[in-house]
Amino acid sequence: MRGKLLEKGSAALTELEILEMLLYAGAPRGDTKPLAKRLIKTFKSLSAVLRASPDELRPIKDMGDAAIAAVKFAEAAGLQISHSRVKGKPVLTHWMEVQDYCISKLVHEPIEYVMVLCLDSQNRLIADETVSRGTVNQTSVYPREIVNLALRHFAHAVIIVHNHPGAETKPSRADIEVTKDIKKALAVMGIALHDHLIVAGTSCVSFKSLGHL
Repeated sequence: MRGKLLEKGSAALTELEILEMLLYAGAPRGDTKPLAKRLIKTFKSLSAVLRASPDELRPIKDMGDAAIAAVKFAEAAGLQISHSRVKGKPVLTHWMEVQDYCISKLVHEPIEYVMVLCLDSQNRLIADETVSRGTVNQTSVYPREIVNLALRHFAHAVIIVHNHPGAETKPSRADIEVTKDIKKALAVMGIALHDHLIVAGTSCVSFKSLGHL
């Protein structure tokens, strides 16, 4: 597989082969294919394996600390690469990269999270933080939390992002109402709310495109 990777590039490898090579870092003298197959069977995809928590990975047969560390290192590297594509760049001209980054952060989370992307006067991403964690289908976020975060980072505009673990793309009435409240609270401080994104599975839905902003 190493020769295949070097000769034909990463696109030539299957998800199973990539996972085998990752696991090899934790078991350099063992056959990692059986473990890779068990992981794919359990989590259904390579990306789901990478986003699984250590507690979710540990019960898998032969999944020791070294293998878990190799998987989580790969996840961290992927998120860093995704983040580097949008950090410090005008988000409105790199909109697809912004959505890809949000999806990569939240697609496999089993509960709802709310993130805030803070932008400078040129609409460049200067910070992103998680402000709320909830249950499988609900989280609480308050306008003052969003305002305080934006002020702390001297943001001129923000984008709110939250996920729907059930992959429902339609915003709830509560989603729409709290977004209106947040927009009003930010406006008082002279801060714009550019959009509110919902990550639903591998889709990213914009409140603005739906006419809710």
